[in-house]
This record gives sequence, C-alpha cells and structure tokens, in this order.
Amino acid sequence: MTRFLIGRAVLLVVGLLVASVLIFFVLRVLPGDVAQVIGGTKATPEQVERIRESLGLNESLLSQYLNWLGGLFRGDLGSSLLTGRPVSDDLAHRFEVTLPLTLLSLTIALLVALPLGTYAALRHDRVAGVAIGFGSQTLAAVPVLWAGLLLILLFGRGVGFIGILPTSGFPRSGWTDPGAAIAALILPALTIGLIEGAVLLRFVRSAALEALDQDYVRAGAARGLTRPQALVRHGLPNVGLSIVSVSGLVFAGLIAGAVLIEALFNLPGVGRMLVDDVGSRDLAKVQGEVLFLTAIVLVVGALVDVVHRLIDPRQRERAAAA
Repeated sequence: MTRFLIGRAVLLVVGLLVASVLIFFVLRVLPGDVAQVIGGTKATPEQVERIRESLGLNESLLSQYLNWLGGLFRGDLGSSLLTGRPVSDDLAHRFEVTLPLTLLSLTIALLVALPLGTYAALRHDRVAGVAIGFGSQTLAAVPVLWAGLLLILLFGRGVGFIGILPTSGFPRSGWTDPGAAIAALILPALTIGLIEGAVLLRFVRSAALEALDQDYVRAGAARGLTRPQALVRHGLPNVGLSIVSVSGLVFAGLIAGAVLIEALFNLPGVGRMLVDDVGSRDLAKVQGEVLFLTAIVLVVGALVDVVHRLIDPRQRERAAAA
C-alpha cells in the first residue's frame, strides 16, 4: 500500500508540473497586452514599458515561468496584475459559492440516479423501466443553459409560473444568512444536478443490470430473497466502487465546469471570476485559477484510486501477488 501511495503521489506531482507548463505557455499565446490594459488607452509607450518592467513582463518567458513555479512550491498561486490581491485569497472567497453549489448539485444527482437507476434495471423489460431509460437519455442531451432557463421560467421569483426561488445573485452577507444563501443555490444546483443525475442514472442502470446476471445475486434469490432484495444486498455493494469513481469524477468536473451556470444565475463563484479575468487579460490570476481547478481534478482522481485500493480486497490481493 505504501508503494502504491508513493506512486500516486509522484504521478500527481508530475501531472501538476505538466499542467503548469501547458497553462503558462498556452496563456501567453492569447492576444493582447496586460500592461496596455493597466495603463489605459491614453498611456504612452514609455508608460506601458515601465508597467511591463515593474510587473516583470519584460523578462523571458522561461524566467517568468520559473518565478511562478518557485512561488507554487511555496504555496503561492501568484497575485493579480490588475489589483495586486493574492490569487489564493480571491479563490477562497469565490470557493465559498462554488463548493456548496457543487456539493448540492452532486447530492441532487445521486438522489436522482441511485433509486431511479436501480428501479429502471429491475424493470428494464417493463414500461416503467423503458420510460425511465428514455427520459434519462433525453434529459442528458438537454443543454445546461436551456435547462436553467426552463427552471427559471418555472420556479423563478417574479418571472416563473411557480415563482418561489431567487434567480440571480448571492446574498451580500454570504453564509451569515444561510437560508438566503441556500435559496440562491437551489435553482442552479437543480439545473446541474438533474442533468448530471440523468447521466449517472444511465451508468447506475447499466451497472445494476450487469449485477443482476452475477452468480451472487442469483444465489441470494435462491435463498429466498426477492430480486430487488438480492440486488440491493449483494449486487449494489459490488458495483458501488464504480459508482464512487464516477461520482468523484463528476464532482471534479462540476467544480471545473460551473462557468455557464454561475454566469446564468449571476453567482460570484470561481467560474464567473475566471471568465471576468480572461476578459481583462489578467494572466497571472488566470493561470493560478486554472491550475487550481486542474489540481482539484487530479487530486480527486488520485483519491478515487486510493479509495478503490482501500475498500476493494481484489486490488490489494493483486498488488500483493505482484
């Protein structure tokens, strides 16, 4: 197990280093000059050059990258070129919106996928099972932006048919008013959760169908259990590892892909901040934000592998045999 953990840690570090190189140099290909943005349209070439020199933008790209990398090893994601604020401070503030939104969305997705996916597998040859399968395929194909607009028209306060939920913004007081904060996240979380739930439902249905054909489920039924009981007691625990893996990857993807929803519902999250910083050409801040999101995806993937190894005895036995 120790060798496995060390190997995963090394892969994680290598992945982050490769990601940092790609992020840094790809961003430098984008058009525009941040020094000109800071100086404004009336800045003279001499003023723009002084700004570039003060920010270190006149150094070679390799030197700029090594300076940034050195800061990363000290836990410093850099500072905004426009405001001078540390990137980590802005991320921590915006993450107070993005993380709860992601957790609530994933909870909704699992509440949709697990019971309906299991039921659809048990009734796969019945009308109900076919209808659930067709409905999940249809919902999974709906663009998230369109789904959000439909939910606004249905539940949005002031514009919806059942106007009970806020459609825009987040309380200025933040989580000091938890009721208002949660209410602001319900519609965005429903938008993401229902669509991701439809995707997960199809996976759960397929995994449950496969489990129904396994000998341990048949043995449970032979001992007097009904098919649903045999599936729940013996089948789902065996396919649970796969569900954990997919859920972990969905969680990482939700954090990294919340841009559209945060823009639609005017939420001050990480995705919205990233879009604004790209528009203002704040490259130092953008590269820190993108690396942070990349790190989340890589870390969650590594944690899923570790969880697999811890709770799946078959993997431990294969590792011991090797």
